[in-house]
Amino acid sequence: MSNQSVQTVSTSNDKIKVVLAIIVAVVGVIGFYYLSDKPALVRAGALVAGLAFAVLILWTSSTGREFLNFAKEAVRETKKVVWPTRREASQITGIVFAFVLVMAVFLWGTDKTLEFLLYDVILGIRK
Repeated sequence: MSNQSVQTVSTSNDKIKVVLAIIVAVVGVIGFYYLSDKPALVRAGALVAGLAFAVLILWTSSTGREFLNFAKEAVRETKKVVWPTRREASQITGIVFAFVLVMAVFLWGTDKTLEFLLYDVILGIRK
C-alpha cells in the first residue's frame, strides 16, 4: 500500500466564493476611503464589516477554510517565538553596526588600492 495524499480539487463554486470574498474585502477598503468625510468610527465600521463579511464568505469554501486554517496555524506558531531580551537585541545590533563599519572600511580601502593600481601604476594617467 502506498501512502499518497489525496488532494481535493476545488469546484468552480468555490472559486466564485473566493473571488466574491476578495471583491467584498476590496469594497470594504474602498468604503473606508470613500467615507473620508465621515467620523472615524463609521469608516472603521465599513472596513471591519467588509473584511468580516469576506471572511464569512471564505469560510463557506473549501479553499477559504484551508487558507483560514493556515492563517490560524501561522498565528499559533508566531506565539511560540522566543523574542530576545532588550540587552540581547542591543548586543546583536551593536555587532551588526560594527560589522557594517568594518566592511565599509575594507571596501573603501580595496577601492582606493585598485584605483591607485589602475590609474597611477598601470595607466599612469593621474596628474
